[in-house]
Amino acid sequence: MSFSWPVRVYWEDTDGGGVVYYANYLKFLERARTEWLRSLGFVQTELARDPGIMFVVASLTIDYRRPARLDDALIVVCDYEADGAACMRFNQRILRDDEVLIEASVRVACLDAASFRPKRLPAVIVSAMNGAKEPS
Repeated sequence: MSFSWPVRVYWEDTDGGGVVYYANYLKFLERARTEWLRSLGFVQTELARDPGIMFVVASLTIDYRRPARLDDALIVVCDYEADGAACMRFNQRILRDDEVLIEASVRVACLDAASFRPKRLPAVIVSAMNGAKEPS
């Protein structure tokens, strides 16, 4: 099962021509990943305190297919897959209706919040993410 998060394109997201500025798509992708974690009961500020972890983008590939424009209603779709003991990969798409505008693969690393060294993903997060993938 995928997670979907709606976003509306505002003036601040666009360039002078009313087209979404390319770097702003990264904000939409980030917010959707954060909201997916939140929907599973994980708030990043709380994770930084206990169990003392944080997430950082380790790598990203993105394909820009079509432009989004001012006032467009978009859907950001996230799929999760395990990627080692301290990483996870999010395959994401940004859609306008059924049209794919953006496809991205984002590798996220789990770090110790104090030392910034890689740290194994907590089993409870892995379990929740895997449970979110399974159809109900």
